[in-house]
Amino acid sequence: MQPWRSPGEPQALFSLPAPRWPVECEVIQETIEHIEWVPPEPEPFCRPMGPEQAPHTLSEEQGTVVYHSSPVLQGSRFTRARVSGAPGPLSSPAAPLEGPQDTTLLFESRFESGNLQKAIKVGPYEYVLMLRPDLYTTKHTQWFYFRVQNTRREPLYHFTIANMAKPKSLYGQGLRPLLYSQQDAQSHGIGWRRVRTDVRYYRGSAGEPLVFRLSWTVRFPHDGDTCFFAACYPYTYSDLQRYLRALVADPARSRYCTVRALCRSLAGNTVYLLTITSPGGTASKRVVVASARVHPGESGGSWAMRGFLDFLLSAHADAQLLRRLFVFKVVPMLNPDGVVVGNSRCSLAGRDPNRAYGTALPGSFPGVWHLQAMVQRVLAEREVVLYCDFHGHSRKNNVFMYGCDAGGDDARTRLRQRVFPLMLSKNASDKFSFASCKFRVQKSKEGTGRVSMWRLGVSHSYTLEVAFSGSTLGGRSSHFSVEDLKSLGRLLCDTLLDFCDPVPAKLQQCLAEADALLQRQMGREPGSGGSWSDVSPSELESSTSGSDSSMSDG
Repeated sequence: MQPWRSPGEPQALFSLPAPRWPVECEVIQETIEHIEWVPPEPEPFCRPMGPEQAPHTLSEEQGTVVYHSSPVLQGSRFTRARVSGAPGPLSSPAAPLEGPQDTTLLFESRFESGNLQKAIKVGPYEYVLMLRPDLYTTKHTQWFYFRVQNTRREPLYHFTIANMAKPKSLYGQGLRPLLYSQQDAQSHGIGWRRVRTDVRYYRGSAGEPLVFRLSWTVRFPHDGDTCFFAACYPYTYSDLQRYLRALVADPARSRYCTVRALCRSLAGNTVYLLTITSPGGTASKRVVVASARVHPGESGGSWAMRGFLDFLLSAHADAQLLRRLFVFKVVPMLNPDGVVVGNSRCSLAGRDPNRAYGTALPGSFPGVWHLQAMVQRVLAEREVVLYCDFHGHSRKNNVFMYGCDAGGDDARTRLRQRVFPLMLSKNASDKFSFASCKFRVQKSKEGTGRVSMWRLGVSHSYTLEVAFSGSTLGGRSSHFSVEDLKSLGRLLCDTLLDFCDPVPAKLQQCLAEADALLQRQMGREPGSGGSWSDVSPSELESSTSGSDSSMSDG
């Protein structure tokens, strides 16, 4: 597709077609939107409940199925898609209520990013839930997002998701699921908030397949309410489209932002590419490339990306300077199909697209292939000073980065790999943990965006990991709010200015500090004269636990 406009030229509104779904997926014809809201006080982590405290949960066979959305058959493959998904009338996956006194909850998840497959009522107010695996796979159950209706205020409800995939999760360290009340949103302007009662994460019963259970209890705020539960603040493909529509309609911001199609996904959804720079000549400008949501269940990455775009497109003096200095190429949602259908990790190819760089075919992983091709074209003309891929992390608190140090380079080059994350840790001291950053390039990560861009010649290529939970830094022990996540985008922009400052004082200070940190990691006193330039990255890092995928890729 051709660009809708060039920076600085007028631009008409462009059409945003409805999301396209695989024809196997039923989709309710309702618009699901949530208000943005920041809690007046940070929401603390709950007290971790160890496996030994896990309650006995009745087995699914002892209950009554009250919701069952037909799964995509195992072994099947994606064939075609259409707007609104499956043709014909919708089925009725929820059991009908027997009368006004029936307190059974009404479940629904056949909407964008929803993925509940089954709900079994095992007690008056107790439910066992099964998540739908990523489409065309049998695994990757982590993200959840579903709706309940017919609520009652007084009872204490107990929910258990019985097929979580990962042995380790932040739910075991105090992370609490999110709750959204439609009545509170409409009457009081209150949006997503954390459930306030017991949360447990533990292995399923002996003799079962190796799965893990997440359980929590909650009291709903109102009778007869419509409520939603989610693993993280949802950010759907339609949310992105609404953002882009407002951007293009804004005369000020659209002067320095081009919105075009990078490509189409397997289902035919547009993978959008934004080019942001000040009007005028761009020949001498270096390039910054950013992407998000290659993993659809990591919605926190979209909120950080949203903050990044909000700041870059603002009238702030630093944003104006960034637009004068750089050309920004931004792909805010690399895997729109996965986001639409509620996958945790995969695209409709049934595989993780962030392991497909370098080997991807345009017909299988179009977003990844076209992003890599675009970066290759840019590199042929100018320097790409930074690549940053926004992700979420389910097993480690705080925000951190993965970089690229394969060894073999001179000491200064290896130090510079660590400078950008170190600078970001100073700018975001209550969120970003430099100690959690890793730079080793593992063989299993060769197909990631970070490593692929580095191999192409992007000398500073990073994965930004945003915890599903929150921060333990700066005196905090609390969950991230939407505002916390968006602030990361602004802080990333601040750090880019520090990193590229023509006055070298900050860079020199951070190089010296990074050198001292590495010397300590080797058990040496800083300034003792020892060299680490010939030390392998694995020796520099005591832990090899890399990305969030290492326990679930298969």
